[in-house]
Amino acid sequence: MFTKDGLKLLHAETHQRYRMLLDHAESMPEEAFLAEVPGFGRGTLRDQLVHVLATEEFWVGAVQNKETVEPDYGSFRSAKGLRPMQQRVMSETIVYLDRVPEQELNRTLEQLPHDWVGAPASPAFILLHVITHAFHHKGQVVAMFRLHGHPIGDTDLQRE
Repeated sequence: MFTKDGLKLLHAETHQRYRMLLDHAESMPEEAFLAEVPGFGRGTLRDQLVHVLATEEFWVGAVQNKETVEPDYGSFRSAKGLRPMQQRVMSETIVYLDRVPEQELNRTLEQLPHDWVGAPASPAFILLHVITHAFHHKGQVVAMFRLHGHPIGDTDLQRE
């Protein structure tokens, strides 16, 4: 069983790491943010970072049966431009977590979101998926920073 407090803590820590990525991206030349890096499914820093937020927004909306609109990736020309989206998406998730009863959070959904793949799951499991998904892409962003010649320091949950 997942607790709301535990999910909120992991969610907050995930967004703190995301802010670290944005801070670092802002310290790089702006053209690096939009430059294609071969070998990545989401080939630019921008696309990786927008994808993380769009995925959270989609799945948190999906567990509430809300429709979401895919963001216009091209409208984000800098890392700084992602900060309002991050704040909005993060806030919407917290509002959901504050509102949903813990018992419902851990109950397997009878009707799964239309894009869910795999066994039936609870909203808590789907939120944990959002968090692990963000860390998957964080690793890709960190690798892309290195390939751009701008390595970032420690971004793990357990940091020195």
